[in-house]
Amino acid sequence: MALALAAIVGTVVGYQAVAAPTGPAATTAGTADGRTGPALPAGGTLADGVVPDGATVFDGEFPAVAHLDPDLLRALRRAATAAADDGLEIGVNSGWRSPAYQDRLLHEAISEYGSEEEAARWVATAETSAHVTGDAVDTGPAVATAWLSEHGAEYGLCQVYGNEPWHFELRPDAVDDGCPPPYADPTADPRMQQ
Repeated sequence: MALALAAIVGTVVGYQAVAAPTGPAATTAGTADGRTGPALPAGGTLADGVVPDGATVFDGEFPAVAHLDPDLLRALRRAATAAADDGLEIGVNSGWRSPAYQDRLLHEAISEYGSEEEAARWVATAETSAHVTGDAVDTGPAVATAWLSEHGAEYGLCQVYGNEPWHFELRPDAVDDGCPPPYADPTADPRMQQ
């Protein structure tokens, strides 16, 4: 019995080691319920923009949602209402962030990836981050993000980075013209070149 239990535990731990993201995705995905988005740093607070598990675009009591650009938030809520008709709930894994929180995320990424250049593929500076200005949202779970990827342009919501399928920003022209092609990652975004 003990041997069988050890085999089961080993299989589960082994699966988690294989299935759990490493590298850049470790800070952006991999929760047990399939949610994607940034991991929360130790010591972060709701006031900094930390989002509690299960938050949605309708949870305006959280600064991460309340401080989003009003047009972005309206578009997200319209999309979430439509997604609910398909049985999906669009979660918010990250929205508005304080500059201090953004700096903390960047410093953690530099420590993890070993250089500012590699960290920049995943985390912007506080001066360039669309999260700090309230112009970006990271959604989840993966099935809702996939729905938003397919239908988001109808609401002006576009994926901006190819390496971050959960990161959406408002592009009002997308309603008529469709979303522009995403940048490979933030280092290819001219807004990050400040």
